[in-house]
Amino acid sequence: MEMSINPGDSQKKSEPKDVKVLIIGSGPAGLAAALYAARADLKPIVLTGMTLGGQASLTHIIENYPGFPEGLGGAELGELFKVQAERFGAEVVFDTAIEVDFSSKPYKVKTYGAEYNADTIIISTGANPRHLEIPGEEEFTGKGVSYCGTCDGFFFKDKEVVVVGGGDSAVEEGLFLTRFATKVTVVHRRDELRASPILQKRASKNPKINYIWDTVLEDIQGEDAVTNVSLKNRKTDEETSFKTDGVFIFIGHTPNTELFTDKLDLDESGYLIVNNRMETSMPGVYAAGEVADSHFRQVITSAGMGAAAAIQATRYLETLE
Repeated sequence: MEMSINPGDSQKKSEPKDVKVLIIGSGPAGLAAALYAARADLKPIVLTGMTLGGQASLTHIIENYPGFPEGLGGAELGELFKVQAERFGAEVVFDTAIEVDFSSKPYKVKTYGAEYNADTIIISTGANPRHLEIPGEEEFTGKGVSYCGTCDGFFFKDKEVVVVGGGDSAVEEGLFLTRFATKVTVVHRRDELRASPILQKRASKNPKINYIWDTVLEDIQGEDAVTNVSLKNRKTDEETSFKTDGVFIFIGHTPNTELFTDKLDLDESGYLIVNNRMETSMPGVYAAGEVADSHFRQVITSAGMGAAAAIQATRYLETLE
């Protein structure tokens, strides 16, 4: 469920609202945190951001979340998360945080429509996969174009796929895809991989993996689903058409941490740094999901991080009483 959040779309600005737990972001991490905080009778407020359910809601079907053996749509799963959290007293507000202030307590958060004074904050703003920005990419997302081999690999059983990228994620996901695909062709813009030596060694021993070097995708083609990609050699400018059933793009993720630059500790890639209790560098501020996880990036791990963050927020609030 996508939405545009503009000034005036949500509640009119008035006096700042006091809240014990404010959750910024409504993906699996944020809504799981809301469920746990609500069950602790903390009456959390969730700011949805631009997309209810986060990136997971844009996934056509999720088949690896426990409890749903037939799978279900990402948007449907997000709605179920929301309904369950609301059942226990969470309030989901369709608004976006635009400013945070951690300089004094309670912490202050401004949105397009309101202001909040929060005793604790759980950040679950997620991360977005980087796109190639080429024709056909958006059109065929969910119809052959994917950014998650673990999520969508099963749909390419006995098919041929292209993997774009040359880092650890591209090679790891490429290896995973060989479980299903008959052929995995890695297209990389350079003449050597950036992946770790151990991954490169594993890939070199896999007969299903092939490489096209010094090459970029120019566009993605098909009718109801992907059938071909156009390739261009960066050294010779030669353009060719390459038949494939799917395109998996692994050129990195961009964490949504712009609001927290210079306010919380970030790693070199811009992800929020948390310990094993989901605590950030600021007491009472927690982070969960892909905004603090550059490795797993799964619905189930994000939900687990959200639950852990809410448990820690609950314990933190107990120390203040």
